Amino acid sequence: MSGRRLACAGLIVGGRLHGVSAILEPGGITAICGPNGAGKSTLLQCLAGVLAPDAGGVLLDGAPLPSGRARARRVGYLPQTGEIAWDISVAALVGLGRLPHRDRGEAQIAAALAACDLAHLADRPVFSLSGGERARALLARVLAGAPEWILADEPLAALDLGHQVALLERLRAAADRGAGVVLVLHDLALAMNHADRVLVLDQGGLVVEGTPEEALSEETIRTVWEVRACWLGEPGGRALATG
Repeated sequence: MSGRRLACAGLIVGGRLHGVSAILEPGGITAICGPNGAGKSTLLQCLAGVLAPDAGGVLLDGAPLPSGRARARRVGYLPQTGEIAWDISVAALVGLGRLPHRDRGEAQIAAALAACDLAHLADRPVFSLSGGERARALLARVLAGAPEWILADEPLAALDLGHQVALLERLRAAADRGAGVVLVLHDLALAMNHADRVLVLDQGGLVVEGTPEEALSEETIRTVWEVRACWLGEPGGRALATG
């Protein structure tokens, strides 16, 4: 998979974003972090093309973000609260991710089901699933489209620890194949241990951008989240202690 650079310049969304600019590189995982109301979901919606900013713009490979099927083939978006309209089978739901390509994509659907540990539930009606299983099914729908960019808003929030780890491994594999992965995360330890780059937002502005160590420093956490905290452990396995 050959991902392309995704960039935003001067994004303004009334009361939610105030001139946010960033360049996101493919082949890695970018985490968007910040306290409640910081503008994380709004930024992701703009990057996905589902929300038009009042000012500024989004570029994909140096050109304005395409629309319709052309965008859907390249950018996969998972909102924080995904809705399911019909009680179809899990496999049918995941198969909807192939609509922009106008093909059945059986291999991609099977791979997405396996990636989200849903193969054994493929024939189950989605309304019979638990909350965590539904969350995995919605993410599998995005993965089935094999997009160049995977944009997901809190994709790990409803998952147990085992499925969090497994999903992060799958997203890392997608990034290693060249995709760009952008995740809104509240869990700073997950961002520290699994992201390559981190954007920290606060009150609609971009406060800091850099490696996890740079962006999620103890000073930044104290300033942005107003919490005294320290990092424990070694790189890749760090825990955040507060108090």
